[in-house]
Amino acid sequence: MARFDSFTDLAEHYASLTSADAFAGAFTSEITASQLSIHDEPTADDLPDADAARIVAAHVTGEIFNLFADTRLAAIAPRIAWGIVNSFHKVAQQLSRQEDDAARELGELARIMDPSEIHAVKIEEAQRLCQSLHEAIAAIEAMRDHAAEVYRVENGHPWSATTGSRTSRALTASQIDARDFLAARAAEKREAHAPSGPVVVLSGGKDWAEHQALWDRLDAIKSRIPAMTLVTTAQRTGADAIGAAWAAARGVPLVAFRLNRQSGGRAGFERNRSLIRLLPVEAVICEGSGIQINLAQGLRAAGVPLTIFKLEDFAIRDQAYA
Repeated sequence: MARFDSFTDLAEHYASLTSADAFAGAFTSEITASQLSIHDEPTADDLPDADAARIVAAHVTGEIFNLFADTRLAAIAPRIAWGIVNSFHKVAQQLSRQEDDAARELGELARIMDPSEIHAVKIEEAQRLCQSLHEAIAAIEAMRDHAAEVYRVENGHPWSATTGSRTSRALTASQIDARDFLAARAAEKREAHAPSGPVVVLSGGKDWAEHQALWDRLDAIKSRIPAMTLVTTAQRTGADAIGAAWAAARGVPLVAFRLNRQSGGRAGFERNRSLIRLLPVEAVICEGSGIQINLAQGLRAAGVPLTIFKLEDFAIRDQAYA
């Protein structure tokens, strides 16, 4: 990795390699006053500058790699950088739990048929708290996702949390009726954990290493299906990990379909059936084990357009270049 002498140089380096599209929306306030706790007074202070937030997220993560590059501590940099990204993730989780509590309170108040001004003020305060937390989560998640992009660029593997799901949200209009706000929030959470875009399935062996062909194929699919959701078989290495890195780089929703260990030796085949029931619009299978063969057969029988990469195809190509 190249060494950088200034904060600006490092920021420009990551700006050229990562996506910052989410920041403009996440750091644009749509409420006139914010209140992150019932113990705090509402404030009309602005949100941080979006560009500055992006630069700081990249700097605190990337500077570790820059500092340790070409030294005996280089191998430790990913571990420290992982923790930095995880700190953003943990704070977002804490805020999300606060938002859940505030949403329950808002829901209870909204169900009470009380025309008094006192009750109206309580609903207004509860909704402001909900919306303020919602806004803060969007900002912290944007910083986390950008820091995770820097981690991916430097480490070559996508960042993943040890606990909890990693989902991101886009801020929506805030000055709305309490019941509408709660309904929109519930729908947004469902979409974050189970994206409704056209499903593209990816599965491959854990030792698959031909990343360029896979990225090119996924890029071609995305050009035809911009709103696609990538669903993988959740392996931490090989084709699935390459696909996860591609999804992170391209801003594509990713669902990692893990095994149900209670199914024992049939777990992989049960997962294959579940993937087919998602009605994917396309699939990419990289040579691996009998699990991939079974999945390819099932997808083909279901009429799903299929791309199959075989190891021998790349062996022939490599021999031609030798």
